[in-house]
Amino acid sequence: MARQWQEQGGPRLHLVDLDGAATGEPAHLEIISAIVAALDTPVQVGGGIRTADTARAWLEAGVDRVVIGTAAVRNPGMVQEVCSSHGSGRVVVAVDAREGMVAVQGWQEASEVSALELAHNMAALGVVRLLYTDISRDGTLSGPDLDTNTQLVRETGMAVLASGGVSSVEDIRQLVPTRVEGVIVGRALYTGAVALPEAIEAATEREEGSDWWGDGG
Repeated sequence: MARQWQEQGGPRLHLVDLDGAATGEPAHLEIISAIVAALDTPVQVGGGIRTADTARAWLEAGVDRVVIGTAAVRNPGMVQEVCSSHGSGRVVVAVDAREGMVAVQGWQEASEVSALELAHNMAALGVVRLLYTDISRDGTLSGPDLDTNTQLVRETGMAVLASGGVSSVEDIRQLVPTRVEGVIVGRALYTGAVALPEAIEAATEREEGSDWWGDGG
């Protein structure tokens, strides 16, 4: 499947270690490392990356970027350490929110931190890129959260990747005015609601340097 997205022109692959997200330990390092080795397309990985050692293990396995979620709320110093050791460009902080408040531990627990507050906290630590997911929309094909994506871009000045709810190429077009850097498309690709080449074509309305994503699962 990963090769299929590469062959269709996907500029980057987004992978999630779901078991790792639940346990806080990498569960599929060997499998994902094999995928990375088989592709020319850059890969970013999230799920259970809660220590600097885990982040380093993924990066040494050839992953281009690591996505850090729970640790950004509970151990922000770890995020700063990874940015300092490996470069801010290799770190993405996941802002996974339900009704505006960030959720942690694989989305199982609510925090007392708002999405915007977490974004500002991370910017102060040198983080340059966020992945915003509206949990209530993820996997629902109900359309993206345009308002929050717009707010995050405007108020933080950070590169924002939009995730959750994308159901059509038109949804991607609607994200263009928000000035997000990219969008993760998951379920809509697997159901056939969105064809990756069409999604990439829709992204040509963006300025040069935009970054549109196919989701590897």
